[in-house]
Amino acid sequence: MSEPQGSEGTTQRLPVIEKEPDQRDQSASAAAYGPPPVLEDGAGGGERRFWSARRVPAGIVALLLLLVAGFFLYDIAAVRADRPAMHWRRELARQLAERPLDDIWVLVGAGVAAALGLWLIVLATTPGLRGVLPMRRTHPDVRAGLHRDAAAMVLRDRAMEVAGVQSARVRMRRTKADVRAVSHFRELDDVRADLDVTLTEAITALGLSRPPALSVHVARTTRKKG
Repeated sequence: MSEPQGSEGTTQRLPVIEKEPDQRDQSASAAAYGPPPVLEDGAGGGERRFWSARRVPAGIVALLLLLVAGFFLYDIAAVRADRPAMHWRRELARQLAERPLDDIWVLVGAGVAAALGLWLIVLATTPGLRGVLPMRRTHPDVRAGLHRDAAAMVLRDRAMEVAGVQSARVRMRRTKADVRAVSHFRELDDVRADLDVTLTEAITALGLSRPPALSVHVARTTRKKG
């Protein structure tokens, strides 16, 4: 399935669904396929974001550690076999012994190591997946999330249903939905009021755990003079 290139694409991403282990009997599992309960406004909020697997950073770190450990292991084995240590390790030991702590290269190396360490700590302590918005739970064992592009597409389609709207662009963020519409007839205040009502209902219908704040901007269409 092709993925959307932006909030105005025509291909819709499916919600992300994560099912947790369930130890209940088959009768309870079968009941889960019934219609989901309707939650009241504000119910089921506070869902946490989905955690990213971060396979690329983990793979890079594992590969670097493997290479460094392999070089050191080979050199130690060579020394144990009464062979001289590799030139790079002798040179590294000499540089570390002779260079003072305030040397520019020592400071640069320490800064790079600190930056990489901070980057790894941030990756380990933050969930990631900023493009997936957590949805309210209708079942205790199922978590669902909606891609921001898909949510933006739904809001754009609902905005286009409002009378007077010629075009609409939606930028969906984690905490805010920015809607910019162009109207070619009707009063701008009337169009904006209808958009507020329609899009507020659309955001509620998305079932997000933390519904984003709505910001609507309506402008008049500009016709090119011949």
